[in-house]
Amino acid sequence: MSAAWVAGTTRARALARRRLGKAGARRVALAGSAEEVVAVLAATPYGHDVRAGQDLAEAQRAVLDCLLWHLRVLAGWLPAEGAAVIRLLARWFEIANVDAVLAGVAPRFDLGALATAWPRLRHLTAPAGIRAALAASPWGDPGGPEPRRIQLGMRLSWAAQVARTVRPASAWATAATALLVARERFLEGRRLHLSREAESLLGPRALDAGSLRDMTASLPSSARWVLAGLDRPGDLWRGEPRWWERVERDGTAMLSGSAFGPSPVVGAVALLAADAWRVQRAGATAVYRGDVDELA
Repeated sequence: MSAAWVAGTTRARALARRRLGKAGARRVALAGSAEEVVAVLAATPYGHDVRAGQDLAEAQRAVLDCLLWHLRVLAGWLPAEGAAVIRLLARWFEIANVDAVLAGVAPRFDLGALATAWPRLRHLTAPAGIRAALAASPWGDPGGPEPRRIQLGMRLSWAAQVARTVRPASAWATAATALLVARERFLEGRRLHLSREAESLLGPRALDAGSLRDMTASLPSSARWVLAGLDRPGDLWRGEPRWWERVERDGTAMLSGSAFGPSPVVGAVALLAADAWRVQRAGATAVYRGDVDELA
């Protein structure tokens, strides 16, 4: 094990200790207003980006800014192959930026060295130009210039590449694809125009299934768990928290022990991302008077 992997893994463990966890998220959820949510978060490691005077939406975006900052710091401590893993996992932020451009709003995230194609994409606004830039990059051709096809194509490309190259995260990518496809087909009532990546992860039988229950039964075991028992399209919202619970549980296992290398680093990224997701939910729970116990 190289010195860079030792240093990077040590840094990953240190960053993972900065998360709020369930107890911290509960404190956020018990805040009485958006102002109190911001005040609580500003006094935590998320205060790197959460500032007094932000509204809830701005604070939630700042939580993601802090996550991205942690990933950029971590990548700087890793050897080249480790930084490449972080860059691949960080593609979610590039997807979010493209989503913003397609929606006609300013992109949010500064990926720096974690960018994949963003330097070429950042000055584009027309969907056809975005498609061409993606096709000439590691993202690959999303399959069409329609905004929704670009969005789906990027997500499926990301999942397929994570599943192929980041072994510790393969099951997460496969399950996330199953949830995405189920939502598109059975909740939104749309057929997938681009299915090559989805088929490679889920298999043709799952994509051709006529019902949500049949799709679940046809999925590989690595993905079936995320939809198990969700027999009606209206139940699919439960798949996301279930997915995050699995990511957090797996990440905790990867980070346990004293090993150095890719697995604990990916585990740390999983824990940081899961924490950011929970903290965002906690802020919404506080402001909109949701059920605090659902954060457990």
